[in-house]
Amino acid sequence: MSYISKPRVGHPTLQRNELGLRQRDYEGTISTLCAGCGHDSISAALIQTFFDLNIEPYRVAKTSGIGCSSKTPAYFLSQSHAFNSVHGRMPSVTMGANAANSSMIFVGISGDGDTLSIGMGQFCHAIRRNLNMAYIIENNGVYGLTKGQFSASADVGSTAKKGEVNNQKPIDAALTAINQGASYVARGFSGDRQQLVPLLKGALRHKGFALVDIISPCVTFNDHQGSTKSYAHTREHFHQLEQTDFVAPAEEITASSEGRDLTPVTLHDGSRILLRNVENGYDPRDQAAAFAYLKNCQLRGEIPTGLLFIDENSIDFHERNNTIETPLNDLAHEDICPGADALANMLGRYR
Repeated sequence: MSYISKPRVGHPTLQRNELGLRQRDYEGTISTLCAGCGHDSISAALIQTFFDLNIEPYRVAKTSGIGCSSKTPAYFLSQSHAFNSVHGRMPSVTMGANAANSSMIFVGISGDGDTLSIGMGQFCHAIRRNLNMAYIIENNGVYGLTKGQFSASADVGSTAKKGEVNNQKPIDAALTAINQGASYVARGFSGDRQQLVPLLKGALRHKGFALVDIISPCVTFNDHQGSTKSYAHTREHFHQLEQTDFVAPAEEITASSEGRDLTPVTLHDGSRILLRNVENGYDPRDQAAAFAYLKNCQLRGEIPTGLLFIDENSIDFHERNNTIETPLNDLAHEDICPGADALANMLGRYR
């Protein structure tokens, strides 16, 4: 993978946040993804999110697995920490880093294949442990890096670019997360930054495991007629739960559904689709109701977006295990090592 650095220059009148940083200071390298890829829109949303939250880049640890989605950490926060792990193993790497230094802000970037296929077990256990991290799935329904095979999130009846029809039931990441006990579950669309940025802000500020499943069309292998992860299909079945906002505690296709029940959108091919907002009154704190709602939407072929579920009283991994607040790399050797006698007694139990 090649990396091309962006020029570190900027106009002196560019807006700065409370830290005196510009959005340019939150960018990464120049993307090598396909032009129009939804993943680049997610990178832009992340840049805006960290800028708005006034987070120092050096406080952030980014992790990823394998796939087009896992290239994303290179495209934002070049002055942060990053680790690109093997396929499906991003959660365990994040857990190790989190256990060693809980003072960092952890962001895991994954794909539908990286999470719902080879990484499914790790995904579920990260939820079960309520690991304090923002887990972002860039969901396009295909393995874009290996030429467009169906992933585990591909819907029944969707077609591949060459015409093959998928007849296997999909795994819904949001349904799985709610069923496993995740304390923050949201879904967004890469082309709707107005909704996506508040969802990302909420995930970063949530204490515990926060999932943001983002529908992100693959313009090369999954943006054709018959795909249920294309721009056209997503726009047509876009089902926004609520107008989402976030209050901190102390050439892509874009659209805004603000103030409308129906929003017409003209696509690249000239076709026209409609986005529909759902009724008010959805309660994201009711786990059973959220699960039932998502299941009904799945049966109707709809893609609801917004904050789907949140448990504001969840206990995260460190609180549950009563870990020390000081990062392990800041502790003295004598604080970490129990001593030869203690180690001998411990090993004696296994003899």
